[in-house]
Amino acid sequence: MVKRRRLSAPSTADLDRLEQEFRGETSPKPAPARGLAPIAQVAAETAAEVQAASPDTRAARAKTEADAARLKAAEDQGLLMVELPVEEIDENALVRDRMALSEEEQTELRLSIATNGLRLPVEVFELETPGTDGKRYGLLSGYRRLLAVRGLLELTEAKKYTRIRAIIRERSEADAAFVSMVEENEVRQELSHFERGRIAVIAANQGAFANTEEAVNKLFATGSKAKRSKVRSFALVFEELGDMLVFPESLTEKRGLRLASALRFGAEARLREALAERAPEDAEEEWALIEPVLAAIEKTPRDASRGGRPKSKPQDYGWIDSKTVRTSSGITIRRAQDSKGHILRFEGKAVDSEIMDTLMAEIQNLLEP
Repeated sequence: MVKRRRLSAPSTADLDRLEQEFRGETSPKPAPARGLAPIAQVAAETAAEVQAASPDTRAARAKTEADAARLKAAEDQGLLMVELPVEEIDENALVRDRMALSEEEQTELRLSIATNGLRLPVEVFELETPGTDGKRYGLLSGYRRLLAVRGLLELTEAKKYTRIRAIIRERSEADAAFVSMVEENEVRQELSHFERGRIAVIAANQGAFANTEEAVNKLFATGSKAKRSKVRSFALVFEELGDMLVFPESLTEKRGLRLASALRFGAEARLREALAERAPEDAEEEWALIEPVLAAIEKTPRDASRGGRPKSKPQDYGWIDSKTVRTSSGITIRRAQDSKGHILRFEGKAVDSEIMDTLMAEIQNLLEP
């Protein structure tokens, strides 16, 4: 039979020795304040530990916290660059202002990215609801760059082209998004006259602006009054003939303004009938269908019900040559240039002091910023 060991209680001296050894092996903690809540006690202990840390440790901790704060601020301000899968970006989240891309220019851009990498990131915003096709971001700017990277991925199947550098912007109002897109193309690759008018109409129709007038004024706010007037003319061309024109982006400024002028005088039906005759092969053939209609309209006196003084019918109207135009009121306007600048000469019996005063005022308004 095993003998049981007899246990004896430790003496007071033994207890004192054990307590001293325990205190030496643990860090001292402040005595809890009377009635202090548990969470407050934890905070107090943490503060005590921070105070006990060395100056170098405290400096490193402060630097880490400051870096984290700067990183969060940069992310909130859209200054942080990230890499996103190209398949997660929806390039059609906004209707693009650019109607056609030059294959030659796209090839040049692909070669540049392949050689030097993507120097400028695209800009995107998070979609409110990710698409069923896996799209999580809408493209704000960088349409040509995104297509170029996708083209390189298709050609090379290289893994590095599966992602693209991007800046994630806050989801902004629709009008601000359209303005940002237009500004990018206006600066880097100027839009055609027709593309400007088209995007103004589309932006208004999508509810980003109250109407086309407001869209033009805000999208092209930095442009001159004359430029905005031209945009409105091409917007009218898009509204009334956009579905019929095959080569609208090839319209020159002069041709587009003539077309808009005819549309304002009710020529839409006649122009649509002319354009429906046949499918043109190029821009010049398309203009050949349009020009006879414009010439006939320009030779027709204005309807007196539209206001203004009674007018007698002169023999010819419209553009006589590249520097001379004759109005339906019988006034001939000639353009010239000398060493001091450009000259406009107004001829005809209808030209009087009142008309010249009005013309001067209109020219002043046109040239005011």
